Amino acid sequence: MKKLIQEQFEFGALEIKRLNGYENVNYLIDRSLSKNIFKTYKYSKELLSILEAENKALLHLQEENEDKFPKPIPFANGDFIKVLDINSESTICRMLSFLDGEFLGDTKATSELFKSFGVFLAQMNIRFQKFNSYVLKARQWEWDIQYLHLNKKYIADISNPHDRNIVNYFFQQFEENVTPILPALRKQIIHNDANEWNVLVKNGKISGIIDFGDLAYSLLINELSVAITYGCYDKKEPLEWAIIILKSYHEVLPLEEKEIKVLYYTIAARLCISVCNSANSRKTNPDNEYATSSEKPAWAMLHKWIEINPTHAENQFRKAIGLPSKQPKTTEEEINNRLKHISPILSLSYKQPIAMARAAFQYMYDTHGNTFLDAYNNIPHVGHSHPKVVAAGQKQMALLNTNTRYLYDLLPTYAEKLLSKFPKSLNKVYFVNSGSAASDLAMRMVDAHTKHEKIMVMEHGYHGNTQLSIDISDYKFSNEKGDGKKNHILKTPIPDTYRGTYKTNDGSAGQLYAKDAIKKIAQSELPIAAFISEPIVGCGGQIPLAKGYLKELYPVIRKQGGVCISDEVQTGFGRLGDHFWGFEAQEVVPDIVIIGKPMGNGHPMGAVITTDEISDSFSKGVEFFSSFGGNPVSCAIGLSVLEVIEEENLQENAKIVGDFYKSLFMDLQSNYDCIGDVRGSGLFIGVEIIKNEALDPDTKLAAHIKNELRNQHILISTDGPFDNVLKTKPPLCFTKENAQLVVEKMEEVLKTYYKK
Repeated sequence: MKKLIQEQFEFGALEIKRLNGYENVNYLIDRSLSKNIFKTYKYSKELLSILEAENKALLHLQEENEDKFPKPIPFANGDFIKVLDINSESTICRMLSFLDGEFLGDTKATSELFKSFGVFLAQMNIRFQKFNSYVLKARQWEWDIQYLHLNKKYIADISNPHDRNIVNYFFQQFEENVTPILPALRKQIIHNDANEWNVLVKNGKISGIIDFGDLAYSLLINELSVAITYGCYDKKEPLEWAIIILKSYHEVLPLEEKEIKVLYYTIAARLCISVCNSANSRKTNPDNEYATSSEKPAWAMLHKWIEINPTHAENQFRKAIGLPSKQPKTTEEEINNRLKHISPILSLSYKQPIAMARAAFQYMYDTHGNTFLDAYNNIPHVGHSHPKVVAAGQKQMALLNTNTRYLYDLLPTYAEKLLSKFPKSLNKVYFVNSGSAASDLAMRMVDAHTKHEKIMVMEHGYHGNTQLSIDISDYKFSNEKGDGKKNHILKTPIPDTYRGTYKTNDGSAGQLYAKDAIKKIAQSELPIAAFISEPIVGCGGQIPLAKGYLKELYPVIRKQGGVCISDEVQTGFGRLGDHFWGFEAQEVVPDIVIIGKPMGNGHPMGAVITTDEISDSFSKGVEFFSSFGGNPVSCAIGLSVLEVIEEENLQENAKIVGDFYKSLFMDLQSNYDCIGDVRGSGLFIGVEIIKNEALDPDTKLAAHIKNELRNQHILISTDGPFDNVLKTKPPLCFTKENAQLVVEKMEEVLKTYYKK
C-alpha cells in the first residue's frame, strides 16, 4: 500500500497507519510536514457515482484559508478518484486532506461548545443550499431518516424483545407524525452524520467536520436530528443539551414551525436507525467493534426519549426558536366541555383531573406536556400503545372484520391459543366484549346448567356493570346508593387475614373461613347454583383469598350441583407473577372462568371459559350470539397480546419486579406505622393506610398520598371499603427503576406529611 500511494501521488517518504472504518478501509498518511487520509472502497458502479458527488460537494465547501472540511487531493494525473487493482480486487481510491483537532466525543461538553456546534452546522447547511447533485437526490438508503422504513428488516436482529418493540413503537410514531407531512418539509444536501467522532474541536469550539460518506439530499431538519442524537445521547438530560444546539442553529439558519413539529420523532428515528444497524452488524460482522460503538448510548437515550412527552419536547423546541408554546385547554375548560354531554356519574380520578393525549408502554402523556408513570392502569396489560398489538389491529381492520356467523381462521386459532393457558377441563370459550358481559353470560350459563337461582358471592366483590353483574357484586349492591342484596344472593365474608377473624396465612385461616362459608351454605334453604369470587378481591382492597380457602369450599359447592366461578378479569394473564391465573395459587380448577380487561390491551374484549358439560347444557337453550365478540380484529389483537406476554417474558417480569416492588413497600412499612399491610402478588399490590394499632382506616392520608403522587406525575389509586388502600397494578413492562421511583416519591410524601 505504501508503494502504491507513493507512485500514484508522487509522494516521497511517508508513514502509513490503518484506521477504523464502518464499511470501507482508511489509512492515515503522515508525510512529516502534512497528513492525509487515503480512503479505499470495494468497487461498485453506484458507489463510484456517489463518491464523485461527495468530492464535488467537498470542493464546493472549500474557501480560501479554511480548514473546516476535508479537501480532495488529486492523484499525480489530476484525477480525484481512481479505480485501482488492490489485492486482485477492483478498489475505488481517493485522498483527502487531514483535519487536525480533538474529537467532540473526547471533549467535555459545555454550553459554549454546543452553541458553536449549532452555528457550525447552520453555516455548513447555508453553503450546501447552493450545491446540487442529481446523484445524491436519487440516493435512497438506510441512514437517511426520511427512508426510515428501509431499516425495518433489521428490527428482528435486536435480541431483547422489549427493546425491539420500543423501536417498533417509534417506527409507528414516525409513520403517524412525520410521513404525512414529508412533502411539505424543506430538503437540501446535508452532511447527515455529524456524530461525535466526525466533529472536531479546537479551543472550546467546533473547528471542522469529516467523513462526508453519508451525504444525503434529505430533510433540512435531519441535519439537526443527527447532530442532536449523537451530541446528546450520553447526557443525563438530553433535551436540555438538544435545545442549545437547536437555538444557535436557528439564529444562523432560521427553522420553520413544521420542522420543529417533527423534530422529536426524527431524533427518535435516528436513534432507531443506529440501534437497528448495530444489531445487524453484530449479527453479520461481529468483529467490527466500530459499527457497534454507539449502540449503548443510543439505547440509553432511546429509553429516556420515551419518557419525554412529545408535547413537552415540541414546546421546548418552539421556545428555543422564539415560537410560543402550544396552549391546550385548561382543566376547567376540559371538564366543562365534558359535562355538556357526559353525566357526572362518570367520575374523574384525582382532585386535579388529567387531560391525557397519548401513552406509550408504562408512560402516559397529558396535553400540557407532562409525562406520568402509570403504576395504576392494568388494562394496557403489555403496555400502552404496544406496537405489536396496534399493528395487529390495524392490519386485520384493513382486511376483514365481521361476526362469528362466518368462518375465518383467526377465531379457532385464537381460541386454541387462549385455551392452551388453561387446565384441560376448561376447553370451551365464549367471546364477548367486556368482563361485565362475561359475568352476565356466566350467570346465564349457571342458570342453564343448574336450574337453580341461589348465588353465593364474596363480600366486597365486583363483577361488572350489567344488571346481572351488579346483582352479584357486593361492592355495588351494598353501596349506600345501591339497591341492596337480592333474596337469591348469599354473601360470604371475605377471608381476610389482615382485618378478618382469622389472621394466619399458613392454610389454617383459609380452612376456618371456608368452614364458616360452608355453614352458611348448610343454612340456605335452596341449593347454591354458583359461587363466584376473584382470587384477589380488588374492590375489597387488593385482598388475596386466605390460603387454602377455595380448596375447602369448591368441593362443597359442587357436591350440591353448583358450579365454581373464578373472576380473573383483573388477576389473569400472568399479572400475579407466580401464576398465569389467580385460581392456580389456590390449587383449584374452576368450572367457569371470566376474563376481560387486559385481554385486548385496551381493545374491548371479554370471554367466558368453561367445561364441555356446562357448554352442552347452555347449548340446549336459545342461540348465543355477540355482535362483536370474537370478531377477527378482536381475535388478532387478543392473539398479539398472548404473543407479547410470551416474547417479552412478562409473567416473569411481573414476578421479579413485583417481588422487588413489594419488598420496597415492606421496607417503607417498617419505618411508617401508617402502613398497616402490604399485600398482593406480582404487579397487583395493595398498601393499606391506617391511623393506629386498632387498624382504623386513614382514608384522608391515603387520598393525600394518591393526589401528591399524581402531582409528582405518578399514577396510583385507592380502593377498599374505606378507600384507604393504595392500589398499584401497572402494565407488565414496569421496571425495577419504576418501582423504586414510586416508593421513593411515596416516602417523600410521608416525610412531608409528618413534618406538618
